[in-house]
Amino acid sequence: MELGLNNLKKTRGATSKKRRIGRGSGSGRGTYSGHGQKGQKARSGGRRGLKRKGLMNLLRNKPKIGGFSSGRPKLNTVNLAKLEAIFENGEEINSQKLLAKNIIKAVAPGLKILGEGTLTKKFTVVADAFSSSAKKAIIDAGGKAQIRIRK
Repeated sequence: MELGLNNLKKTRGATSKKRRIGRGSGSGRGTYSGHGQKGQKARSGGRRGLKRKGLMNLLRNKPKIGGFSSGRPKLNTVNLAKLEAIFENGEEINSQKLLAKNIIKAVAPGLKILGEGTLTKKFTVVADAFSSSAKKAIIDAGGKAQIRIRK
């Protein structure tokens, strides 16, 4: 006999009989018919399903703590100590060169030079922003700190 949709049968024990509620006390599900005694849950239309609080609801209902989050992306930051270690004296440093040496992951958000570390080499640094200590250190070493003009 060929197997087809017309001759499929459910395996034994796959289905169970429907509970017939409210068919007299002899049925075992009579009298209160599984609703217990009195109260909202005993009344018709009294229960409104399970009210589950999922993780997303818990996170959504968390109180917000002051301030705001900016939509503007944060600039890539590089310290002077890293520039001192990687680049040669007299070199021009910009986002593309830092990207090529895997110091930053992307050019897009911009570049900010921070003043951590000492600088002895003379650099021309082109960036979107400088901390005041970084700018001072670059100029004191005899280099130039130029702000990149965005198009």
